[in-house]
Amino acid sequence: MATSVRAKRAGSPPPAAPPSSPGGPRGRRAAPRGWRSTLYRWDIKAIPYVFVAPFFLTFAAFGLFPLLYTGWLSLNRVELGGDPTWKGLENYTDLATSEFFWNALLNTFTIGVISTVPQLLMALGLAHLLNYKLRGRGFFRVAILAPYATSIAAATLVFAQLFNTDYGMINGLLGWTGIGPVDWESSKWPAQIAISTIVTWRWTGYNALIYLAAMQAVPQDLYEAASLDGASRWRQFLSVTIPSIRPTILFTIIVSTIGATQLFGEPMLFGGSVGISGGSGNQFQTLSLLMYEKGWVTGALGQASAIAWVMLLLLLLIGGVQTLVSRRNRTKPGR
Repeated sequence: MATSVRAKRAGSPPPAAPPSSPGGPRGRRAAPRGWRSTLYRWDIKAIPYVFVAPFFLTFAAFGLFPLLYTGWLSLNRVELGGDPTWKGLENYTDLATSEFFWNALLNTFTIGVISTVPQLLMALGLAHLLNYKLRGRGFFRVAILAPYATSIAAATLVFAQLFNTDYGMINGLLGWTGIGPVDWESSKWPAQIAISTIVTWRWTGYNALIYLAAMQAVPQDLYEAASLDGASRWRQFLSVTIPSIRPTILFTIIVSTIGATQLFGEPMLFGGSVGISGGSGNQFQTLSLLMYEKGWVTGALGQASAIAWVMLLLLLLIGGVQTLVSRRNRTKPGR
């Protein structure tokens, strides 16, 4: 105190304030001035768009443009190597009166149901078993994913040999049980069951791992409380596991339904030389096969584009149903 008073009396200047930090009083850097200020503002605003631009450019080139162009083709009569002719909604009205379209739509629905329902039920059971502490469960978790890693062509060709009418192993096993040989290729329901078996074999393990991940996220306190109440493992599975993973089950149902709507490789390769037409009598022709046949076999690109847009509308309808069901589940009391 005495020293500072004597310094003031002597007329000495006050001590200089400590230099401010480059970031200002709150650590913020002062904005540049002039053209540097403009460049700085453009840098802050434009850099995020630069980072996301590759995705939007790729989507516009390979997603949005083909979608809009296909919609325009569906309103025209377009032949391979010819000029388009405006037809309006005539391609869609032709589909409404085409028995081939309704047959393909029905086949897509039946094959989807036959393949999706057993697939998801088996995946749910496998996930429930793998959720317990089993010996070598790590090996089993990897093994059930092996069919998903197998190519569609390889899996379908193997199953086509298994379901061969003359020398297939499936008919051989049925012969030991007293059942006569089944024509797996020319008959409608046997052919659809065989194709559904291929789809089920490839996707069961994939869905099982999704269910397993959801089951492992269920709190153990719920199982302990149910066990104290005397609930068996089966009752715990029905009353605790299933309600807890209901959103995941709904997700797999939607994804499997979308995959069934776009089914193409399995029926085409299973049918061999008549695979594009879905068999000799179109007994397993799906919407994707009909679209391919219209576009690249008969050359009617306008009709093929109309089928593609009908498939898109079906998928949008499925997505709308999923949204409604999800909202209904969220608005239920106690959720």
